[in-house]
Amino acid sequence: MSGAAFTLPEGTHTVAMGLGDLNGIMRGKRIPSTHWDHICKSGNALSIALFAIDMTCDVWDTPYVNFDNGYPDMHMFPITQPVPLPWEPGVAFCLARAEGMDHKPVPIDPRNALVSQVERAKGMGFEVNVGTELEFHLLDPETRQPRDQGIQVYSLARAAELEHVLGPIRQQINEAGIPIEQSNPEYAPGQVEVNIRYGGALQAADRVVMFRSLVKQLATVHGYLATFMAKPFIDQSGNGFHTHYSLWREGGNAFSDGGKLSAVGRNFVAGLQKRMAETALCGATTPNAYRRRQPYTFCPINTSWGIDNRTVGIRIIEGNESAVRAEKRDASADCNPYLLIAAELAAGLDGIEQGLEPSEMATGNAYEEADADPIPTDIREAVQQARGSEFMKSVFGDDMFELLVQQAEREIGFFDEQVTQVELDRYIENF
Repeated sequence: MSGAAFTLPEGTHTVAMGLGDLNGIMRGKRIPSTHWDHICKSGNALSIALFAIDMTCDVWDTPYVNFDNGYPDMHMFPITQPVPLPWEPGVAFCLARAEGMDHKPVPIDPRNALVSQVERAKGMGFEVNVGTELEFHLLDPETRQPRDQGIQVYSLARAAELEHVLGPIRQQINEAGIPIEQSNPEYAPGQVEVNIRYGGALQAADRVVMFRSLVKQLATVHGYLATFMAKPFIDQSGNGFHTHYSLWREGGNAFSDGGKLSAVGRNFVAGLQKRMAETALCGATTPNAYRRRQPYTFCPINTSWGIDNRTVGIRIIEGNESAVRAEKRDASADCNPYLLIAAELAAGLDGIEQGLEPSEMATGNAYEEADADPIPTDIREAVQQARGSEFMKSVFGDDMFELLVQQAEREIGFFDEQVTQVELDRYIENF
């Protein structure tokens, strides 16, 4: 494909192009505009190890890419129109796709798992719309602590105090092609939420990858450290990643029956419920992420569902025909959006194909809902359930599945092989 298909904005001297790695962290290269036409035709080479590194860029021997095969190359090609970055004159930004040296998709590219499920939905006659909500913290880069104090959720006064950094995040990321609907202070010092307008499932996941990268860049420009880490502070609210699903067919919302959840929507919810426990690792990939999963934290601990109920795992929003949707609430803001949405979509489509029915709806406090199955609140249990999940292997493929689980097992090891400050404070003088 020629560079003409991805014309650079006037005045561009550099293109920042990348793609989402194993954890959905955007990695890539900066390319001189004089080299852009060649990149569009022939791609840009980089190691497949990009898909086989953890969040610290540590690499290990994996089944697909390892020391025996020398960590070979792949190429990346642009798939979104380069857009100018308002805070970096002359620099344009775009997302890429990966292609192996054999000109085929790379089996451990997480994006491919979602591509397959979107195609599957299309074959069933559905267009998938997904809305995303992500929470993150804005911290002092030196102390790694919030600069504000107190819980002022939704406070317009707090919002005004943060506007010097949140305003540019909203406005300039919107200018960069990611439609931002709103922002608000969240339920902890330094914590905010930004909602991205819904779009097609693949587009929604792409936007999350780009959004998180741009937020971190913009925060740095304004003197902050932005983190999507699941639980930065044990005594404060953690960072969630809520996904809103609706399936559309022939121009209508298949989840809506007169503004109420339809039979198709109930099937989808039942599919989500069935796989929620065994796919917990998709939405919570580190030991830290499971610190969010506590009762009375607005993070679910079971597979319950209910209408406009924030204690459940799957919250149903009803209203006008286009608004009816299912919100899945258990994932952490630092997970891979491609793997998360692929697993959730696959589960929901299974529910439709199999005509599954959900459990009895929760109408009260779902943390005490006796009929709801628990979901893992510990990474060891999540890994154990994932290891036994043929469903996850079928959605991700053996190599992608193994990579995800291996990373989690390594994270458990890193946590186990340390002496914590709590242990030192309690034991070193007293024993």
